[in-house]
Amino acid sequence: MASTVAAATRAVATDRVDAAGMMRHLTHIARYVKLSGTAEEAESLAYIRRVMDGYGFATTLVEHDAYISLPGPARVLADGRELKAITHSMSRPSPAGGVTGPLVYVGEGSEADFRGKDVRGCIVLAEGIATPPLALRASRAGAIGQLNISPHEHLHEMCLSPVWGNPSDQTVANLPTTIACTVSEADGSTLREALERGEAPAVILFAEVDTGWRKTPILVAELPADPTAKDEPFILFSGHHDTWYHGVMDNGTANITMMEVARLCAQSRTAWRRGLRLCFWSGHSHGRYSSSAWYADTHWDELERRCAAHVNIDSVGAAGASVLSEAPTAIELHALAADVIARQSGQSLRAKRIGRGGDESFWGIGIPAMFMAFSEQMPGKVKLRHALGWWWHTPDDLLDKIDPENLARDARIYLEILYHLLTDAVLPIDHAAQLAALQVELGKLGAAAIRDVPIDGLQAAVAKLVEALSRAHATWPEDRLNAALIRLSRALVPLDYTNGDRFTHDPAMPLPAWPVLEPLRRLAAATPGTDEARLYAVSARQARNRVAHSLREALSALAE
Repeated sequence: MASTVAAATRAVATDRVDAAGMMRHLTHIARYVKLSGTAEEAESLAYIRRVMDGYGFATTLVEHDAYISLPGPARVLADGRELKAITHSMSRPSPAGGVTGPLVYVGEGSEADFRGKDVRGCIVLAEGIATPPLALRASRAGAIGQLNISPHEHLHEMCLSPVWGNPSDQTVANLPTTIACTVSEADGSTLREALERGEAPAVILFAEVDTGWRKTPILVAELPADPTAKDEPFILFSGHHDTWYHGVMDNGTANITMMEVARLCAQSRTAWRRGLRLCFWSGHSHGRYSSSAWYADTHWDELERRCAAHVNIDSVGAAGASVLSEAPTAIELHALAADVIARQSGQSLRAKRIGRGGDESFWGIGIPAMFMAFSEQMPGKVKLRHALGWWWHTPDDLLDKIDPENLARDARIYLEILYHLLTDAVLPIDHAAQLAALQVELGKLGAAAIRDVPIDGLQAAVAKLVEALSRAHATWPEDRLNAALIRLSRALVPLDYTNGDRFTHDPAMPLPAWPVLEPLRRLAAATPGTDEARLYAVSARQARNRVAHSLREALSALAE
């Protein structure tokens, strides 16, 4: 696949990326604080829409209901001393007098850290930035508050909801019930050390949070390859528009890159074989991907029929962002990404699985995805969720953090990748690599059957798929092969990146590779003959059936 991609025609003019023009656009939208559903967000989006209209794209502004949480003022009192603090999106607001309780240290807040600790009615003290897994564990354990210790002096805004997208009647109970604040490393360490000495610091948390349903926008900009064609495939190129504070890197540079890539791609439209659709999301930062999840649900049928691939963009062009080798990419698109990144930067892309985050709301539908957070800083001493600079999710994410040369470099990479997806005669989706990864995972289970659940049939089905895919690539006409590759994606991607339900969204929590295999993995690790093993066997059989069905669907796409 890599050699095929490398040999493809590259008529796209990556040398025409206009860094000065991008910075002019960025300077304009950098003036706005783009909180989800606010007037400033709408004004910034209106500017982007005018530019996209000028590039010849048909634009639509969609408004929808979203469950949005905007943090307000916060403070923490510790033994009467006020500590600098912030609260978080989806935290519960405190009563007027604050909330207090015994302080209990839970390390990094893992399941093991909570095990054996009674935190009911307590405030948990945890290391690191605030995350949904910690909020969920603290809430379920009965804590009334959580206090995070930042890894340094900067306090990072975060959304704590473990619910992907808007809550439903079935997921609303998973929203946090704790009052959450974050303090600096110095202040948090003082509290931790007091607990280590056997002291009991008196801590009070104050937090104002505005949470509720409100209208939020999505800007859609579209350009078909053939205006007369019906239901032609398209490539989805998306990034969030809402920000914490001015959010110039996160995610202003991504929005400007989307605009520049769209402008230059449109100049080669006569070579396109697929259309291009750009979506600028709201609700990423303050609604846990509410817009992209809503769009996936509302446009499910169209996306399932027509969307060939999803390219996401977040936080590009930063000063000091010299690392491109960590860009997360689905294995079936890795060869494309690696080829372009190597040519444009000289760096080697390592195989890094896309995490459960970003606006990757389309895996259940079965759409291959590439990228999220993109260019990163060199690793430092401070442990952050992403290596995106100390200013990430802080008021300091401003224009002075952007390097125009890095911005142009990242734009060239996205431009060439989009050009391939739009113009390659055969979609550069490497399902052979994806199937090889599945064979490895099945091989790790280590037997023809796990207890009484047979899996050798799954391994045989994958082998048949590999053979059929090779024949199709060798003998099928391009249109037929492309249609089959999309159908294969619908069968394989949900196995690779979800628990198997194509119509709902898994929680915003970490998932292993091929999560649909987890019940089989648990059964393989269980002690035979135990009640635990019998319980695991029930879900293992169901998982085996789900995988077998999806592999049959994939094989039918390659039927002669």
